[in-house]
Amino acid sequence: MYNAWFSKPVPVSIGITGGIRNLSNAEQAVELLTAHWRDGGSAKHRAALRACRQAMNGGISADVARDAFVEAAREARILVE
Repeated sequence: MYNAWFSKPVPVSIGITGGIRNLSNAEQAVELLTAHWRDGGSAKHRAALRACRQAMNGGISADVARDAFVEAAREARILVE
């Protein structure tokens, strides 16, 4: 299993205070998607989770997973742009 490092970190706002966390790999994204996602279950959330897990297993590139995660984070309104 790989960490699947992203070419560029993804900044997201988390927690009640909206602290910014820069996610650098698919493993960090999976942890956020599974344990700390406030609106889980959407199609984009499921696609991001699937893509990040595939990247960790070497099935797809980390940046394909990153793109899916960015879309899910944008939908959840936690992406810092």
